[in-house]
Amino acid sequence: MQIDSGNLALKGLDDLFSTEENRQEEQREQVQQIPIDALHPFTNHPFKVLDDEAMTRTVESIAQYGVLAPLIARPRPDGDGYEIISGHRRQYAAKLAGLDTLPVIVRQMSDDAAVILMVDSNLQREHILPSEKAFAYKMKLDAIKNQGARSDLTSTQVAQKLSVEKVGDDAGVSKDTIRRFIRLTNLVPELLDMVDEKKISFNPAVELSYLDESQQRAFLEAMDGTQNAPSVSQAQQLKKMAQCGEFTYEKAFDILGQEKKSEQDTVTIKNDILRKYFPRSYTPRQMEEKIIQLLDAWQKKQQRHNER
Repeated sequence: MQIDSGNLALKGLDDLFSTEENRQEEQREQVQQIPIDALHPFTNHPFKVLDDEAMTRTVESIAQYGVLAPLIARPRPDGDGYEIISGHRRQYAAKLAGLDTLPVIVRQMSDDAAVILMVDSNLQREHILPSEKAFAYKMKLDAIKNQGARSDLTSTQVAQKLSVEKVGDDAGVSKDTIRRFIRLTNLVPELLDMVDEKKISFNPAVELSYLDESQQRAFLEAMDGTQNAPSVSQAQQLKKMAQCGEFTYEKAFDILGQEKKSEQDTVTIKNDILRKYFPRSYTPRQMEEKIIQLLDAWQKKQQRHNER
């Protein structure tokens, strides 16, 4: 039988003799060694790189073993180096460890896709500050809305609702939690720092985010004057006054000067004081049980004394 050579597509020798594994390997992203000074932070990166104990451990590990997980970066539009998408802490630690180059996967990515990957990769960290979550969620929400913008959606509210749900689903929290974290981006930096430092609790901070900048700064002065942090109910009072146009420094000072109900009903004994009276092996639960036991014995003794 004669073969029609016109219908036979001959492959090159490389294609004939390459294995499927070789072909897959060629398609994989290649890790490059990039000079450390050619790597630049992501624009408006919301995650803080701190010189803390965890960073010290990272520096020690990199000094001994190098950077084991490659960074992800994309070329900068002006051609001047690369923008880090994932790996800001590793780059900082590598600088401290004295490395000149880093392993990097370089990807061509749009702005919105880069934001989403940057946020998702950093949200995997164990300890994340409220301010970091607030700005990260906001950046991701804006990116998803940009990606999902469709001319056939007549209601922007529908698109926004779907975007918030997507951010919440990815983070494993409710859409209301996402909205409340994003509210924190309306706080002045000094107030937001207090939330990170746990000087102001999350829920009161959300209520305070409805105050405008001048009102927030007046609140800060009142807080400094009273040396009191706001409860949720106090923050809600301040929010209501602001919405009604009745907010003043004097009223904020008066509200913060009020004794909180929780302070009226609660007796707090610091842990370092209690530890002086218990073995180091005692858990907080065991200490509580022993305190109740001693109080019961004291109460019975008082009762016997009063009955005499």
